[in-house]
Amino acid sequence: GALTARDRVGIQDFVLLDETTEVAVISNLKKRFSKDLIYTYIGTLIVSVNPYKDLDIYSKKQMDVYMGVNFFELPPHIYALADNAYHTMLTEFNNHFILISGESGAGKTEASKKILQYYAVSCPSTTLMNTVRDKMLMSNPVLEAFGNAKTLKNDNSSRFGKYMDIQFDSQGDAVGGHILNYLLEKSRVVHQNHGERNFHVFYQLVEGGSDDLLTQLGLERDVQHYYYLTQGECAIVSSINDKNDWKSVKNALQVIEFDETNTNHLFRVVASVLHLGNVHFDPDSKGHALLKNNTELNWVSDFPSQLLGVDANSLKEGLTFRKIEAKTEQVLSPFTIDHAIYVRDALAKAIYGQTFTWLVNRINESMENKDSSRKTVIGLLDIYGFEVFYVNSFEQFCINYCNEKLQQLFIQLTLKAEQEEYEAEGIEWEPVQFFNNKIICDLVEEKHRGIISILDEECLRPGDATDLTFLERLEEKMGNHPHFVTHKLADKMTRKTLERGDFRLLHYAGEVTYCVVGKLDKNNDLLYRNITNLVCQSKNTIVRECFSAVDTTNKRRPETVATQFKNSLQKLTEMLMAKEAWYIRCLKSNESKQPGQFDEALIRHQVKYLGLMEHLRVRRAGFAYRRKYEDFLKRYKPLCPATWPHWRGIPADGVELLVQHLGYLPDEYKMGRTKIFIRHPRTLYATEDAYEKCKHDLATKIETCWRGAQARKEKEKILMTTACNRAKNDKLIKTLIYP
Repeated sequence: GALTARDRVGIQDFVLLDETTEVAVISNLKKRFSKDLIYTYIGTLIVSVNPYKDLDIYSKKQMDVYMGVNFFELPPHIYALADNAYHTMLTEFNNHFILISGESGAGKTEASKKILQYYAVSCPSTTLMNTVRDKMLMSNPVLEAFGNAKTLKNDNSSRFGKYMDIQFDSQGDAVGGHILNYLLEKSRVVHQNHGERNFHVFYQLVEGGSDDLLTQLGLERDVQHYYYLTQGECAIVSSINDKNDWKSVKNALQVIEFDETNTNHLFRVVASVLHLGNVHFDPDSKGHALLKNNTELNWVSDFPSQLLGVDANSLKEGLTFRKIEAKTEQVLSPFTIDHAIYVRDALAKAIYGQTFTWLVNRINESMENKDSSRKTVIGLLDIYGFEVFYVNSFEQFCINYCNEKLQQLFIQLTLKAEQEEYEAEGIEWEPVQFFNNKIICDLVEEKHRGIISILDEECLRPGDATDLTFLERLEEKMGNHPHFVTHKLADKMTRKTLERGDFRLLHYAGEVTYCVVGKLDKNNDLLYRNITNLVCQSKNTIVRECFSAVDTTNKRRPETVATQFKNSLQKLTEMLMAKEAWYIRCLKSNESKQPGQFDEALIRHQVKYLGLMEHLRVRRAGFAYRRKYEDFLKRYKPLCPATWPHWRGIPADGVELLVQHLGYLPDEYKMGRTKIFIRHPRTLYATEDAYEKCKHDLATKIETCWRGAQARKEKEKILMTTACNRAKNDKLIKTLIYP
């Protein structure tokens, strides 16, 4: 796997840059990008720049090249990282995870698919394994259909966080998988911003479902007909082929062993959400909500279709009246139209959200490993990137808090791993300055004082709490926090850029302004008890299963959405801290998804907030380069007569002799317990140049020898250059380099 001239564009590992400035980093990325070299290392971290075009670097042939090869011997590739994590897991029998991060549209989902495909192809194969493998690969199209959507930034944006464990047995066979999902963006079901779509599956069903299926579900083949599909005013997108995607999803459902009943009920849930969105309320004389036209409602209820299979009258009552429990009787209090719409939307979101969780559980059951002997895992974390839109709501607040949390984890783990390596090798650690974003994480999540606690208090307090009273509470508590500002707290200049209903957080990645409208409702995520009770009796097995798990007798308020999310992130962090970390940092090359365009300002912003400069500084602390003695010796032994062609002693002693022969000065390197540490890239470059020259000279000398031998008809020498006579051969090669 020799490097070609193309692979030599720029520097393959940022650690070996002469100067580690932001300018040098970006210029190196740009050079490589111009030759379609989208991967560059920082040590074992991969920086990946989205090329927005297909590159021919993911073939089976490419996979074979990277299998079982030392990380730094080949050009940087996502396969090298996948392969190294795998082999480290097998030799050390420990657990790993690969954290894939970057903003929306930078290529995270693609990266996670590439890794999954690599494991699917490269691991030893058994028939059991093949089925598990297919299911792992096929979980993707299903979860993407139900959990991804077109946003302004990205045609296939993951609107949920996904962590997938691949479980391996001691032979290295992948024998099972497990997915955890985080915070699906349910609000998208009932509302989309201009230029965005609802989840893919709705459009796939309407565009791709057979005529029979649509007739059974009471649907028309016209996306414009459905209120929930058209609020972004871009239901049809030229770059998305919903018909084809529908076929892939149907096929994938078969691979993950969804029987006809389940598949049927799943599509009925999707259809019932579309029908609910078209339920229309008229005002009566007092402005209360009336349901006149019942066709849409009939489709949802138990006649004639049984999409949800619930009692029509109870459903009608549940959408237009609130049941209030008085001492001895129930009082029905009529809704205004706005309130009725709120309840209808809450039902649609709850059904869809619960179904998504059900879907993940079913996929897990189908991939579950039935054997109880000890497994090691490699986890893949593909989680929503930092997101800034024109209007940022509750979802962006959660997503960006999640990124803040992962950045904190990244810094902790990186520093920890580096310090541990220095310690293990008996080399003194030199402390590194870095930005610690704990202050921002605390601002969001601290008990009783953080934004989430204050939001929860407002949601739970009796009286007339509103989005604006929440903002006032924030201002009281956060008044002088350096990372928090609102219209009221701002100076004159900043005030001009803030609406009265906004607060601004100064994140690690830059500032984001959040609008408080809708925050309380989204955080509460309440469904009235009478509706929940009704849905529990659904004739649709999926819906019934989902909602019967909800305890309706419990009078306590369920945990709010933000608190559930905070707790699940806490669990995720603890789980990841117990594993060995590998990182892929994805960057967008430009905002318009054009191939060949490298927008330097955009790249600079991402380099900053992905913490690449920090990572580089930590990785360079003291020593740019470290390599196991065996590996170092194996490559550079021809440069010293004492180590060439064989070194029979302890590798460390061989390396010591070798570097002294090369004239390394005492402060240029340190000998660790198992590795050599080299302080400056230039030291290594000099050695590498000498090696290249030596290789070239050797080839020339052998060529000359060969010609001479042919002329003299001395056949032995020709034979010697094959390995038939080791001792003579070694002697010949030795005399060739050191006559």
